[in-house]
Amino acid sequence: MSPDTELPILKPTDFASDQDIRWCPGCGDYAILNQMKKVCAKLGATKENTVFVSGIGCSSRFPYYMDTYGFHTIHGRAPAIATGVKVANPDLDVWLVTGDGDGLSIGGNHLIHALRRNINVKLLLFNNRIYGLTKGQYSPTSEEGKKTKSSPLGSVDMPISPISMAVAAEASFVARAVDVDKRLGDILTEAAKHQGSAFVEIYQDCNVFNHFAFKHATAKDMKDDCTLWLEHGKPMIFGKDRDKGIRLTGNKPEVVELGSGISEDDLLFHDVHDEAQAFMLSRMKHPRFPEPMGVFYQIEDDVYENLVAAQVQQARDQRGEGTLQQLFESGDTYTVE
Repeated sequence: MSPDTELPILKPTDFASDQDIRWCPGCGDYAILNQMKKVCAKLGATKENTVFVSGIGCSSRFPYYMDTYGFHTIHGRAPAIATGVKVANPDLDVWLVTGDGDGLSIGGNHLIHALRRNINVKLLLFNNRIYGLTKGQYSPTSEEGKKTKSSPLGSVDMPISPISMAVAAEASFVARAVDVDKRLGDILTEAAKHQGSAFVEIYQDCNVFNHFAFKHATAKDMKDDCTLWLEHGKPMIFGKDRDKGIRLTGNKPEVVELGSGISEDDLLFHDVHDEAQAFMLSRMKHPRFPEPMGVFYQIEDDVYENLVAAQVQQARDQRGEGTLQQLFESGDTYTVE
């Protein structure tokens, strides 16, 4: 092919690999996979410039099903691998796919540091509040009192909030969506365009071991009253009839009904640049509050791989290019006979 040959525009189906998909029928991962293929096509991504990195778990089969480059790595270590890939070749579009067990248990430390470094990687955390691959044990996000094979009397652990963790870890883009919500594609698109660490928690249904864990966010007769879609600069309104909102009383949120002296102007307006507000929203949980969806937080900051490249260039300018042989012979050396 000539260098001047125009590459074809890829369709969503072009990103489907020839591998048999080995998720359980009805698994929420199918919906996420379909959205991801559409997003890649929409963004004009190329197969040779796209990499999916995963750890261990049902979600981590993702790289097999995308016809791009990919790494299926080891338990909890995907953030370290993804960081290395991006630093070694900053021109690559790197996506990291993990689950609530892989990403927040054994991989929690790696995940936190990938976020705080602001590495330009898109981190997707599939949260089904259960260990699915190992057949139904409670996970770091399982609700308190959850009865599973590993907690027959109910879990006594307090669940971790992935969004709270991401905001506290200084991620520069933090969002949440639901696997079957068409707006997931919009969130993935925004994450892809963001320059820096983009963290997206995806509520994902494990229909075998934890079916309907997020029924309040997916059921047609419930989701409008139980979720709040965040829009920058707009008042926080929700409800099937758009008649409820979130108001601040002091520094605490409360649910109010519009009318009877309460108007949209009295409500809290969403500001994606407000870190304190983002953390507050991350603490709003069903059933006391509607659970926020959309982009919680977004700022622009220096990305890790650019800072590393600048340091490398500075060293080259000061000391010259250098060779491996010079490196091997620097400092104290020994001859073994």
